[in-house]
Amino acid sequence: MSVTSPKTPIRIIGLLFYFLLLSNTGKSQNSDQLAFRPLFNGKNLQGWIDVNTSKETWKVKNGTLICSGKPIGVMRSDRQYENFILEVEWKHMEAGGNSGIFIWSEGTPQEHDPLTKAIEVQMLELDYAPQHNATDDYVHGELFPTMGMKAIPDNPRGIRSKSLEKRCKGKGEWNKYVVVCVDGTVKLSVNGKFVNGLRESEHKKGYICLEAEGAEIHFRNMKIMELPSGITSPSQTAPLVD
Repeated sequence: MSVTSPKTPIRIIGLLFYFLLLSNTGKSQNSDQLAFRPLFNGKNLQGWIDVNTSKETWKVKNGTLICSGKPIGVMRSDRQYENFILEVEWKHMEAGGNSGIFIWSEGTPQEHDPLTKAIEVQMLELDYAPQHNATDDYVHGELFPTMGMKAIPDNPRGIRSKSLEKRCKGKGEWNKYVVVCVDGTVKLSVNGKFVNGLRESEHKKGYICLEAEGAEIHFRNMKIMELPSGITSPSQTAPLVD
């Protein structure tokens, strides 16, 4: 997949290149409105709300957010986001580790599942597939709707969209994701190259959640640039959490 895939609306392409230019400079003619700001401040969990994990699940040390992976569940942002660019560095500390970030999430667990309805940006350690006898297609950097959410994958593996290149590094090494989320379309860059996308997400506004899924994972340099709002109806917005 290239950024200029015919599946990508022309207006999304224009926005994508424009905001990627901004992401490289961190500035614009109106930098007060369009600029990156920390989503994790490197000091504490201000701006984040534990949904269904524990006080021992999330720790901050030397500017790094450390997730133990247990119990399985999520921590959510304290407010919703619509159109944005999210940058995050992450590394697994265990072979075969599994985690991810949920975007446009409802921010609440399901009745019979500790995870949340959202679009997941998956973070798998390289040994996950062989450890679980999974096909080689089951790799890092997949994008997919969870818990009944709907979206159309650019590179289908069932309801999932798979990365067209394997660009992640293994346990103990930092990876960088850039996630561009505009009007129900998601594009994912893995370590400096766009390799995946999906479109027509059922929700186009919601919470951002970090996932604990059984393995220790570290996050750092997590920042967000909020982009201009689109035409998003109440039905395309995740319910507000009290």
